Amino acid sequence: MTVVALINPNTAQATTDMMATIARRTLRPEDGYEVLGVTVTEGPSMLVTEDVLRAAGPQVLDAARRTLAGPEGARVEAFVVSAFGDPGVEELRALTDLPVVGIAEAAMAEAAADGRRFGIATTTPGLAAAIEARVEHLGHSARYTGIRLTPGDPLHLASTPEEMRERLAEAVEACVTEDGAEAVIIGGGPLGEAAQALRDRFPVPVIGPIPAACEEVRRALGRS
Repeated sequence: MTVVALINPNTAQATTDMMATIARRTLRPEDGYEVLGVTVTEGPSMLVTEDVLRAAGPQVLDAARRTLAGPEGARVEAFVVSAFGDPGVEELRALTDLPVVGIAEAAMAEAAADGRRFGIATTTPGLAAAIEARVEHLGHSARYTGIRLTPGDPLHLASTPEEMRERLAEAVEACVTEDGAEAVIIGGGPLGEAAQALRDRFPVPVIGPIPAACEEVRRALGRS
């Protein structure tokens, strides 16, 4: 089996389990993959500000080191960093020769394919500037139509999945009808189930960053 370690940069084990379940729909056991969910040991249960996003980078590196040193370490062949700001991705690449995929970079690459214009819908206003900086860093500014944010407290929305899904649907609609987006990313690993639910509700692709990252892992391992 090809083992892929999915690192959750927040401390919510339930979020790790949910994201790993989504990853297994692309990296399927029947195709020879095993997804290992890894949760960082320190930090908040959800990354909602730039300060905590930056602080998650060292925690991602620590989680990767623990994983490589653990009983499954010799079998790990790739890492997915499953927070939308890609904390620690570049640093982890400097630490290991294994493929390292951030969910934001993978989702943006998919959204911008064939020159499409894309927007981002998310629940975390405190990360808007960091997300837009990531767009620029990855060279997608010319195709980026902007970010649409749900109203209300991100932690409240995270605790009410149906409400979160509908608020995100409104944000996706605004990306498409008001901003002219030809694809929309649901910007967050913990928003993965909402991204799955919204995938077929719009006339443009609605991109879940976890499946996008898993497809990139398949390509990196020569298994696409």
